[in-house]
Amino acid sequence: MTGLLYIVATPIGNLSDISQRAIDTLKSADIIACEDTRTSAVLLKFFNINTPTLAYHEHNADSQTPKLIDKLQSGQSIALISDAGTPLISDPGFRLVRAAHEQGIGVVPIVGACAMIAALSVAGLASDKFSFLGFLPAKSHGRIAALNSWQKCSETLIFYEAPHRIIDCLTDMIAVFGGEREATLCRELTKTFETIKKLPLAQLLEFVKQDSNQQKGEIVLVVAGNTKTHSTTEYDEWLLRIAQELPPKKAAAIVADVLQLKKSTVYDRLLTLQNNEQTITTQEPS
Repeated sequence: MTGLLYIVATPIGNLSDISQRAIDTLKSADIIACEDTRTSAVLLKFFNINTPTLAYHEHNADSQTPKLIDKLQSGQSIALISDAGTPLISDPGFRLVRAAHEQGIGVVPIVGACAMIAALSVAGLASDKFSFLGFLPAKSHGRIAALNSWQKCSETLIFYEAPHRIIDCLTDMIAVFGGEREATLCRELTKTFETIKKLPLAQLLEFVKQDSNQQKGEIVLVVAGNTKTHSTTEYDEWLLRIAQELPPKKAAAIVADVLQLKKSTVYDRLLTLQNNEQTITTQEPS
């Protein structure tokens, strides 16, 4: 019989957040695969867990994955943990889980702490629909390009960010989303110096700038979705007026750009309005 691969969530800060099931699983597993064995050693020592560990991270996943699969196929059970929180959420593990499925090996989730879900639960923003987008590109050009692709999303957006980039990140978010977009900074969740601050992006940037402590630690940014909608009657008059001076496609492109709408939608609306005008003109008595 093959062994089982357990995906074990560990605390993101407060050690009391670990579950008894997680402790029992880590103690009973044959091997614990850790993102960083030195980091995990602190947790394991605290709970008197003596299970052998080995390193499994993004830099050795290609070589370690087949070795771990061999161990699982020989009947050993393996518990996969990350440095903190739920594995695979912006952490290593995907290749191992995929390989286990491909080989018909059972994969068992041992649920627990997750910074993304913890942040969403306290953000005070809509939680019925959300997208987790992980870490943004490190360079401003790439970051802005990524943010632009999500600018029109109506669901809540969740990001992880490195503390040394938080000011640049917020600055770029303001450039793309606007300073009035609501956001919540969740820093050092469950830890001693936990911060949860909900403000418009422009004010949030000032808050972070004024307190250097907010530029340290683990950060989750929860940003409100784009709730601005434009009914056709809001821009019909502008669209028709601009179309008197410019070709239809150019007029539609300008309105779409200003209102952040699809060009094709605005162009189709313009054609409808122009057709309606022609119909009314034709029907008027001479």
